[in-house]
Amino acid sequence: MSDSSIVIRGAREHNLRDIDVSIPRDQLVVITGLSGSGKSSLAFDTIYAEGQRRYVESLSSYARQFLGQMDKPDLDSIDGLSPAVSIDQKTTSKNPRSTVGTVTEIYDYLRLLFARVGTPHCPECGRVIERQTTDQVADKVLAAGEGRRAFVLAPVVRGRKGEYTKLFEDLRAEGFSRVRVDGEVRSLDDPIDLDKKFKHDIEVVVDRIVIRENSLGRIAESVEQATALAHGNVNVYMLPDRDAPEGTEGELLEYSLALACPEHGHSIDDLQPRDFSFNAPYGACPECDGLGFKKTVDAEALIEDPSKSIADGVFGSLFGNSNYYPQIFAAVCKHFKVSADTPWEDLPPRVRRAFLDGLGDTKISVDYQKLDGRRSQWDTKFSGVRNILYERYTETTNENTKARLEKYIREEPCSSCHGARLRPEMLAVTVGGKSIYEVCCLSCRESLEFFEGLELTERQQFIGGRIVKEILERLRFLVDVGLDYLTLDRASATLSGGEAQRIRLATQIGAGLMGVLYILDEPSIGLHQRDNERLIKTLERLRDIGNTVIVVEHDEDTMLA
Repeated sequence: MSDSSIVIRGAREHNLRDIDVSIPRDQLVVITGLSGSGKSSLAFDTIYAEGQRRYVESLSSYARQFLGQMDKPDLDSIDGLSPAVSIDQKTTSKNPRSTVGTVTEIYDYLRLLFARVGTPHCPECGRVIERQTTDQVADKVLAAGEGRRAFVLAPVVRGRKGEYTKLFEDLRAEGFSRVRVDGEVRSLDDPIDLDKKFKHDIEVVVDRIVIRENSLGRIAESVEQATALAHGNVNVYMLPDRDAPEGTEGELLEYSLALACPEHGHSIDDLQPRDFSFNAPYGACPECDGLGFKKTVDAEALIEDPSKSIADGVFGSLFGNSNYYPQIFAAVCKHFKVSADTPWEDLPPRVRRAFLDGLGDTKISVDYQKLDGRRSQWDTKFSGVRNILYERYTETTNENTKARLEKYIREEPCSSCHGARLRPEMLAVTVGGKSIYEVCCLSCRESLEFFEGLELTERQQFIGGRIVKEILERLRFLVDVGLDYLTLDRASATLSGGEAQRIRLATQIGAGLMGVLYILDEPSIGLHQRDNERLIKTLERLRDIGNTVIVVEHDEDTMLA
């Protein structure tokens, strides 16, 4: 065996016929040939499969149980293998939360950069948010709730798992008598058992007070005590009035001595990378949960034949042979004093809107007759056909039902974040005059130019210089493999197989590994000649840092490289 070659003997996988071959290591090697000649069988099903199998066998038995048993390719022997990485043309994740930015890890560096050197602004007026004092918070509490009963709270735990037995003991020893756990006020004299597997919010009740003008000093003292406990943060839970019992639903006001707009009162904690993650509740838009869109029932798809009436079944077979919904629909018609035999297209617009989107809090009177002839009457709210079907779509566990309703479901941009996925406060944080979403909307080439020209202060450069360097390197890799037109917010599910493959190639170059065997499947497909030249240089770069690169390819330029 030569140390400079991968030597394969007796390869018989699929359509290979007992072949022997020697492939030089640390070189860029192209396997080419007619369709069906066994190129992929040799590269992927023999070389890569055996490399993976040997790697898995080198792991502990505990690790192997999670990876499963891998079959040995049909061959006599193979020597000189390195750890193998396959970069094929399979599409990337279908997860709607997966984007070019998250796949390449550029978004992770962006989150870190914006958290460390970003400048927060008020989402309403756009002014830079600065720190506020205890007296300013006290004034805002007084203005927001004069005459109301309130709890001044110190948020000591936010969205973290644990039992917190020691915390409760320490708080009791410090003289506190109550805490608010997951929205419920609890006495520290009573045992508090929390499930350590779930995340909890814990707030110390620092003071209970009726807000009056002459209580401003007391409010300020309570705010100061709460912020000392909770690292500059204080919550105030306002009950509707001074006589409302403790269990009454109220309004939670959150303040921070760290950052706040003096005009509109928008306050945020010290920025953390998780605040810019649309996959975490801290940063995700609460309206769409960070997806950037909401699924809804398409009104036009529901009404296939607008000449039909409610009585004729204008909603088709969506409600089956139910005896219930026809009588509910009849009650809606009665409520609006219209005939159920009126064609849908002739119904007044407000009646059509009511059928589709409901009547809100308005109740209708239903005169219901059961199949056995018995009658009953009640008043009920009507949520609308779209809401009824969407609830059925999201809650059903029957795949046939879900598939039947799927054709009526469409995605529309979130009305709150307009596709940006993040909370307004996070979208108002800027670096170089752009928000993190605006940066992600740039193409990779535009992003590269933006960060190359980014001017940072001396302090920002000290903190964020290395982060910017990592971002620049990854953007250059994407540009080098011909993906300069992609935006970082592009959903991974919309990428072609070739685009997904080149993203993985750029990621591997960024990893900087040496001594690895890389196997690629026709990476030049769909590339312009200019981009193909850049791709070849990228493959050569991968080889030059000390790796073996095997490419299944028909492209002449790649074969001649």
